[in-house]
Amino acid sequence: MSGATLLASGRMSDADFSQVTRNAPLVSFDVIVRNRENKVLVMLRNDEPAKASYFVPGGRISKNEPLEVAFERVLLRETGQPLKFAAAQFRGVYQHFYAANRFSNPEFGTHYVVLAYDIAIEHDGAIDLDETHSSYRWLSEAELLASPDVHEYVKDYFRAERRHNHAPL
Repeated sequence: MSGATLLASGRMSDADFSQVTRNAPLVSFDVIVRNRENKVLVMLRNDEPAKASYFVPGGRISKNEPLEVAFERVLLRETGQPLKFAAAQFRGVYQHFYAANRFSNPEFGTHYVVLAYDIAIEHDGAIDLDETHSSYRWLSEAELLASPDVHEYVKDYFRAERRHNHAPL
């Protein structure tokens, strides 16, 4: 992949990103956002992987992008909330394996190495979703674990026996 094409945004072209997704794990983060009632924010994904499932906010880290910058960029884009990395608590490292990829190419899946964080917000104001999500809910941990439309990888953040060592879904 010599001569990777960077877009004006500084991000990789879809063709180059497809090659990275095919050949390497992606480093990303997920954020368990909790409101004053200790409920967790989950959002309905519009894109693969995990399309049509409720998932916590998160995203991948771009090359040469500090984690703190990626965290604040993604949370602002996905929720409209200016949440600060300094207020987050590290939860652990997880792995997510998907048969699907965002390119709808059946020849390869997606492998994420996920840095998980917790963060509390003081208000429950409206979440301003971006185009990658179509709705959101605030769920207690019990509701989240019982919900058939919350992705299993999200549930794993709340299951001690499933942490850090995940088989492909």
